[in-house]
Amino acid sequence: MPLSFDMPFDKLKSYQGTNPRPADFDDFWDKSLDELADVDPSPELIPSDFQTSFAECFDLYYTGIGGARIHAKLLKPRNASADPHPAVLMFHGYSGSAGDWVDKLGYVAQGYTVAAMDCRGQGGLSEDKGGVQGWTLRGHIVRGLSDAPENLLFRSIFLDTKQLARIVMEMPDVDPERVGATGGSQGGGLTLACIGLEPRIKLAAPVFPFLCDYRRIWEKELAKNAYLELDEYFRRFDPLHEHEEETFTKLGYIDVQFLAPRIRAEVLMAVGLMDDVCPPSTQFAAYNKITSKKSLRIYPDFRHEALPGNPDAIFQFLSQL
Repeated sequence: MPLSFDMPFDKLKSYQGTNPRPADFDDFWDKSLDELADVDPSPELIPSDFQTSFAECFDLYYTGIGGARIHAKLLKPRNASADPHPAVLMFHGYSGSAGDWVDKLGYVAQGYTVAAMDCRGQGGLSEDKGGVQGWTLRGHIVRGLSDAPENLLFRSIFLDTKQLARIVMEMPDVDPERVGATGGSQGGGLTLACIGLEPRIKLAAPVFPFLCDYRRIWEKELAKNAYLELDEYFRRFDPLHEHEEETFTKLGYIDVQFLAPRIRAEVLMAVGLMDDVCPPSTQFAAYNKITSKKSLRIYPDFRHEALPGNPDAIFQFLSQL
C-alpha cells in the first residue's frame, strides 16, 4: 500500500475534509451564478503576433464579475472542418499566467480550440478591480476575508472560469458537449471550480489541486509556501484565534471540495503522495466528494512537482472529447 506523508492511504480514500462548510453554501453559489448570468461578457478577439501554419492565435478579453476585463489566450485550428470541434480550457498555477503559446499547440493540432485564462491580479493581463476592505498586502486566499464573502477574490476568479467556459461553449465552431478542462496546483483547483460551476463540461484533468480544505492545512502546520497567507492572516488579525471558526467558515465559500458534488464531468486527477504544498488529504477531500465517473493517477514518491508521464496521460484522456 502506498504511503502518504500526512495520512495513511486507506484513510485518504474515505477522508471527507476538515474545513467547515457554510450553511448557505449552495444558495451563495446559486446567487453568484445568477449574478454572473446578468453580466454581458462582451468578448473581444485581437490577433496575436504569434501565429503558426495550423493555429490562429488571439488575445481574448471578456468582462467578468464586477466589471473586470479578463484576458485569456485563445487558439483555434486553421482550416477546420465545418463541423463544430472540441475545446480545452486551461488554468495556471498560483501567481502565474496563461504562459506561452507553444505549450497549447498540441491540442490545436488535434483539432481543438484552446482557451487559457489569466487569473485577475496575478501574473497575466487580466484586470483586478480591487475595492475590498481589509488586508490586500499579499495572498489571494485571504483577499476580502475581512469583508463580505461576496468580496472574496477567489469567488470572482471562480466565476471568471465559468464565464470563460460560457464564451467558448457559445462559439459557433465549438461543440459545447465536447469541452474539457485542465490545470495544475491553483490550476487544478480552478479546474474543479470550473467544472463544478459549469456542469456541461465533459472531461477534466486536475493535477494536485490547490484551494482545498484550508483548516486541514492549518492543523497540519503547513500554512507555508502557497498557503503562507493563512498563517500571516491569523498572526496579524486574530493572534488568539478567537474568530477561528468564523474565519474558516468564510473560507469555506471558496473551498473547492464543496463545489465537487456539483461536478458532472468525468475526472482524471493526479496526486503526489509526498506533496507538502497541497497535502494529499486536502486533495482527497475534494476528490472523495465527486460523484461522477473518476479515476486517480497516484505518484507515491512525488511532491508538488512535475509528474512523469502525466501530461501525456492528460493529452490522451482529453483526446476522447
